[in-house]
Amino acid sequence: MTTPLDLTTAGLTPFSIHCDQALFRVNSGVPIREALSHVSDLLHLSKLLTEYAAMVRGTDRYAWASHYLQEMSKAVIDDVLKVLGASGHNRSQ
Repeated sequence: MTTPLDLTTAGLTPFSIHCDQALFRVNSGVPIREALSHVSDLLHLSKLLTEYAAMVRGTDRYAWASHYLQEMSKAVIDDVLKVLGASGHNRSQ
């Protein structure tokens, strides 16, 4: 039986869409635990950049960096959710 610890990313989720094409995509085969740990780091950095951008004049470039970190984070989380949904690992079990 497959446990959540055995699951890996599907590699189905694109991000940074330009001209109706994905510039990047989540890679398949990354253990979900590692993917979520990385997302946690990305979101932490995004939070710090957003706070800095909100407090210091002339730091709008930090807001854009935060935006892209959030976009990457969302893609990884969406990809993990696709795997968990497809594997039948949901709340009803």
